[in-house]
Amino acid sequence: MNIASDPMSDRDLVSRVANGDRAALRLLFTRHHARVYRFVARQTGSEAMADDVANEVFLELWRKAPQFEGRSEVSTWLLGIARFKALSSLRKRKEDWLDDDDAAAVPDGSDTPEVVTMKLDKGAALRRFVDALAEEHRTVIDLAYYHGKSVTEIGEVLDIPVATVKTRMFYARKKLGEALKAAGYDRGWP
Repeated sequence: MNIASDPMSDRDLVSRVANGDRAALRLLFTRHHARVYRFVARQTGSEAMADDVANEVFLELWRKAPQFEGRSEVSTWLLGIARFKALSSLRKRKEDWLDDDDAAAVPDGSDTPEVVTMKLDKGAALRRFVDALAEEHRTVIDLAYYHGKSVTEIGEVLDIPVATVKTRMFYARKKLGEALKAAGYDRGWP
């Protein structure tokens, strides 16, 4: 069976990885590496550390695949591993934090130059405000809005109750709204 042309589910691929299938690991890497890398880069503020940690996540997948119980999506499980590895790396290493300004929104071609500039300014301000949040608030915002995770999945990744996720989300959104208002931005877009 040609694994590259077979649209296997992530769960099936993890089962194959558990049996030593390197092609299944490569396919999971292809599907999820960018997401894991972006998550870790936002958690650590370091592209170099994100690259190292993302690779460690897939080594951990190779080692721990037999332990995957299927109670969550594979992407949620991988982000949970990534979070743990990122926090461990931050504790171990004292590196210079890189400023990541690559989160600016891609401008809509139908927008006028003024609207494009306003969107870029507001997007950059929003990213600065997200980065300034406490880690517990920044992480839930990151998982929800940049990784599309549900409240339940965020709870699984962070190993916290759903009610705690909702509370953190509420306060994070409130703080972001206050910061945007104080900076002179309205709630609409741009």
